[in-house]
Amino acid sequence: MNRISQLFQKNPTHNLNVYFTAGFPQLEDTRRILKALEAAGADLVEIGMPYSDPVADGETIQKSNEQSLTNGMSVKKLFEQLRGIRSEVSLPVLLMGYINPVLQFGIENFCQQCAEVGVDGLILPDMPVDEYMEFYKPTFDRYGILNIFLITPQTTEKRIRQIDENSEGFIYMVSSASVTGSQSGVSHDMEAYFARVNSMNLKNPRLIGFGIKDNATFSKACEHASGAIIGSAFIRVLQESTDLEKDIKAYVHSVKGASLLA
Repeated sequence: MNRISQLFQKNPTHNLNVYFTAGFPQLEDTRRILKALEAAGADLVEIGMPYSDPVADGETIQKSNEQSLTNGMSVKKLFEQLRGIRSEVSLPVLLMGYINPVLQFGIENFCQQCAEVGVDGLILPDMPVDEYMEFYKPTFDRYGILNIFLITPQTTEKRIRQIDENSEGFIYMVSSASVTGSQSGVSHDMEAYFARVNSMNLKNPRLIGFGIKDNATFSKACEHASGAIIGSAFIRVLQESTDLEKDIKAYVHSVKGASLLA
């Protein structure tokens, strides 16, 4: 069983998924940050593959992408950094990014590299469901790589059910139609959307992303889903850090609070 599926089977609630951009703040920080997140108590991690035009991301993550690319990060370099990582970390690891660099690398080659280094899943927001099902799913399945789809308040019930039927692991539940890092909390409209999706009794767990930054927003998201995803707020921690391990531990503990001790 894939590590992502194992996680939700073992721990169905209060899961913290932390996003960071590979090669940021420094090119060789990727492995160090990943190990520090596991040690701090994160439940799963998304490693962002930097891209020159990250249209779904806000200013904070865009700037981290720019810095990472300036540092010399590439898909090839990321796989080199992750080689052997499974001797050091056991939590589920996903790669998140845009479809174009993956296609340039080659779908087969990309999935094979993911399997070899121990990546469990991919999040490619600009890959349509129908395109995935028609062209790429057999390759993902052959290498045991889960593809995680996103839904938003504008996603129709029909499409949500199609995604649920053709998904494993979890569904990335975007809290709003804005870019990352732009929300200040969980609004009443968001709560209505969360309740609507909950009432559909989907087979996959959901993680809520966009606007999650602290214990209050994390706890609120966990009332409606199996956990939450933090990205921009964590990137800011990395930007300001003078001691990565210490600051990562303090931040993760501050977000998870009592759930870290449960």
